[in-house]
Amino acid sequence: MSDTEKKLFEKILVANRSEIAIRVINACRTLGIPSVAVYSDADAKSKHRLMADESVHIGPPPPRESYLNIDKIIEAAKISGADAIHPGYGFLAENPNLPERCVKEGIVFIGPSADAIRLLGNKVESRIRMADAGVPLIPGMKSSGADIKTYEKAAKEAGYPVIIKAAAGGGGKGMRIVDDLKNLSDALDAARREAKNAFDDDTVYLEKYIVNPRHVEFQVLADLHGNTIHLFERECSIQRRHQKIIEETPSVALNDDLRTRMGADAVKVAQAAKYTNAGTVEFLLDDSGHYYFLEMNTRIQVEHPVTEFVTGVDLVIEQIRIAAGQPLNSQLKSLHQRGHAIECRIYAEDGENGFMPSTGTILHYSEPAGPGIRVDSGIARGSEITIDYDPIMAKLIVHAPDRNTAIKKMIDALNNYKILGVKTSKKFMIDVLGHPEFIAGRTFTDFIDKHMNDRPGIIDNFRQLAAAAAAAASVVSANSGGASGIQTAVKRPTPWQLIGSMQIGDSIHE
Repeated sequence: MSDTEKKLFEKILVANRSEIAIRVINACRTLGIPSVAVYSDADAKSKHRLMADESVHIGPPPPRESYLNIDKIIEAAKISGADAIHPGYGFLAENPNLPERCVKEGIVFIGPSADAIRLLGNKVESRIRMADAGVPLIPGMKSSGADIKTYEKAAKEAGYPVIIKAAAGGGGKGMRIVDDLKNLSDALDAARREAKNAFDDDTVYLEKYIVNPRHVEFQVLADLHGNTIHLFERECSIQRRHQKIIEETPSVALNDDLRTRMGADAVKVAQAAKYTNAGTVEFLLDDSGHYYFLEMNTRIQVEHPVTEFVTGVDLVIEQIRIAAGQPLNSQLKSLHQRGHAIECRIYAEDGENGFMPSTGTILHYSEPAGPGIRVDSGIARGSEITIDYDPIMAKLIVHAPDRNTAIKKMIDALNNYKILGVKTSKKFMIDVLGHPEFIAGRTFTDFIDKHMNDRPGIIDNFRQLAAAAAAAASVVSANSGGASGIQTAVKRPTPWQLIGSMQIGDSIHE
């Protein structure tokens, strides 16, 4: 009997929601393991609840009363008889208290140890550990400080501009870029306040701000038997507010030598942290080819499907196998990248209005399909999009023999992805993918600020619609009957037909 045919666990509880919960449920199905979904009041009719073999209600919509409540997650596992918990990403995925609790309750946590999560979740402590391991670091503080003089000295040694970061978290929270000494004190105070509010920890540190970098990360897998490998890189430089929206692999910035060196250092990071399971080591790559350790994400990443497309490895299945104590398959050590993959995150956000969140009911939903097209979705027709949770609704991933073909395929897939009822940033992503600088591979973390601020505003779409409606009205008038007012039986174009390519499911806000 092969590894994938063995029942690695009796039952797995998925401590998450939406598309990532469905992704884990599908992996459980492949392995023949029953799955348990948890859901809040807001998710009573959710897609992930309906797809699981069982489901357990865990409370009202606020995350702290449901998806972030460890007691309720553990209770749900006990009620359902689950002997393992997969946290997905977000919520409790990087909270060391959950794996600690799992150990006490005799439940397997499908992820790294609490010690590894705690170490890598603290940016200061992890910098110290990686410096000792010989991993390249961005010049700056190796520890935090309370005295402004400490930060002034570190900034002078690193050279302006510098960046202040929260030690206990990421996602752009507690982050401030400082161009000169006179702004340092105010930025430090602001960063501390924001870090305290976001992570209940106001510890911050300072490092050199790398101008115009690329964000390149490496997927790693490490088993419980001392084997650690990487599964190549992902380019994640297209970001808004320090959060990724488009990812791809391979990175056009890496040659074989650079890829080998960065991959070896990614493995070194995991080994230095005594890491097990799936994780992602993030680097900043400057325009001269120097790279620096940024952080390690101790969970499955949102963008993991692009790696799966080019390697053929199901990363969630590997997570489950590793957690069950199985060693890495020897075939994983001889992987190579095949073709090119791109992922676009489909958010319920207004791409024409500063990515403001959008809420509502999905009135129409249809996904693109075809060879090399994958949709990881947490929504369906009738789904309610609320302000209670992260605005990501789905992920669209394409695979093609080369990057240019992948870009064209993605644009076509986005055009054929129909979501009606909420605003999305689909049109914004099409504009990014079609931009000459993106096509040329010049993708840096400031891409959106530098290239996307001069896009036509939403007012242009309204003008198109108004013109189309006026044209349709004139056609109706011209084809009206005589004195009787009876209209001639002719086929009249609608405003949508006069515009051209807009179809049902498209939104004038996209």
